[in-house]
Amino acid sequence: MRLATVRHTSGTRAAIVDDDTVAVLPYGDVGALLSEVEPGDLSGLRGEAPVTPVAEAGFAPLLTAPGKIICVGLNYRSHILEMGRELPAHPTLFAKFADSLIGARDDLELPATSEQVDWEAELGVVIGAPVRRATPEQARAAIAGYTIVNDVSMRDWQWRTTQWLQGKAFERSTPVGPYLVTPDEVDHARDLELRCEVDGVTMQRGRTSDLVFDPADIVAYVSGFTTLRPGDLIATGTPGGVGAARDPKVFLQPGQVLRTVIDGLGECVNECREEKA
Repeated sequence: MRLATVRHTSGTRAAIVDDDTVAVLPYGDVGALLSEVEPGDLSGLRGEAPVTPVAEAGFAPLLTAPGKIICVGLNYRSHILEMGRELPAHPTLFAKFADSLIGARDDLELPATSEQVDWEAELGVVIGAPVRRATPEQARAAIAGYTIVNDVSMRDWQWRTTQWLQGKAFERSTPVGPYLVTPDEVDHARDLELRCEVDGVTMQRGRTSDLVFDPADIVAYVSGFTTLRPGDLIATGTPGGVGAARDPKVFLQPGQVLRTVIDGLGECVNECREEKA
């Protein structure tokens, strides 16, 4: 099953997506839906919901107000090696805020205060049930589904200190969506190819099987210090090929198109625009 959050005449709404139609549901977004409906009951929701063609749907961020956005850095072996680091013993974590999220087709705003805007294609994990101090098996059962995230990073801000938050949490900088795809459709994302393209040129290509810590490991680890709740989002890290690791370094420019693709999950296509005054 695929879920989405679409822009509706009365605001945003969660939706069930088939091959070419979107059934709009009476929930403000996918997070609100997951907070009220058990994942196993989602299939019975379609009912008499109004339907619109997928081609006419405006995709909002999959989650418009997640309680938590937890991100993992240095989690692909290929990326760790290109950055000259050793494999970590524990996940490296940082956070984002809801203001940083944009939809799968929204413009990506390049801030006037940064000259080093970089791409980071990532697998996103959406929580479907409360989970605290979980085993990996319990953590896997709490995952509602998977999505696409691009953890667009302002490197000149990120590297100002040893803490990354300021380079990772710019407003309107993080595409998320277009869909939540349930685990049964993608074998819990064990071995999916993910790619990042800039103006049609492939910059990143990796597989989720290269993750040091897989989604269940991450959920279990995070649940050791905080309760994860329905609608919380985890970005699991990026493979090699980021602009900051190239020689010379390469960063996003106005007018370029950033495309983020994960097999079975769809794609985000975001045009880069200069920040409006």
